[in-house]
Amino acid sequence: MDLTAVTQYRFARSRGDVFAGPGEQLVAGGTWVFSEPQPATTGLIDLSEMGWESVEDLPDGGLRIGATCTIAELVALPPRPGFRAHPLFAQCANALLASFKIWNMATVGGNICRSFAAASMVSLAVALDATALIWNPDGADRCVPVAELVIGNGINLLGPGEVLRAVDFPAHALAAVTGFRKIALADLGRSGAVVTGRIDPDATTVFGITAATEWPTVLRYPRPPTADRLHHDITTAPGYYTDPLGSADWRRGVSAVLAEEIRLELTGTG
Repeated sequence: MDLTAVTQYRFARSRGDVFAGPGEQLVAGGTWVFSEPQPATTGLIDLSEMGWESVEDLPDGGLRIGATCTIAELVALPPRPGFRAHPLFAQCANALLASFKIWNMATVGGNICRSFAAASMVSLAVALDATALIWNPDGADRCVPVAELVIGNGINLLGPGEVLRAVDFPAHALAAVTGFRKIALADLGRSGAVVTGRIDPDATTVFGITAATEWPTVLRYPRPPTADRLHHDITTAPGYYTDPLGSADWRRGVSAVLAEEIRLELTGTG
């Protein structure tokens, strides 16, 4: 897509460079920016030379994924001892309707910042209690759970000038046993519902629903719920929506079915 209003393109190489001025827009992989007209954009700030590490170890044993880490790099991350949630990285990435060319350019941070209901990296972050590290122009950086950052289909809580620096995955979630299901109305269609589940080492059980709801739905229990409790909580959750890729009732129904499959899988009662 030709961005005919753009008159300036600059590389960010330090923290002070990343904060956008009037008419400027950040570019990481650019797979969305260059796919649609951007009539209000007069300048682009390229983050590719910031030198952020794609993957870093956190002191608590968790992982920090840099905002400019590509989806291809994330999927190629080798398994680590004790990280039983590792399969989710590829499973959620595959929920993104994209070719290998997109995987090699699209970034974790960019996918989360677009905040679409079917954003695969939102699905992953929600599944594993990930937290967004956000840089603020005034230096008052903040951390927000990704599940709370996204508040609608394509809407998030990033303020003017704020920049997603990294996404932190805690050790307890990475050590969890996980389950994953997705469904779409067409073989190569956008996900209509993505459901994840996990059981932490302390038996805490978490289910995440994305794509089916306009914002992430997180259900948390001190131990695995009964089938009736899980079904009730999923079918009464808000946010299910209708679009050409599925009705709200269909999304609600299939989310309940997929979650029950995961519950049976995780508890070994299927």
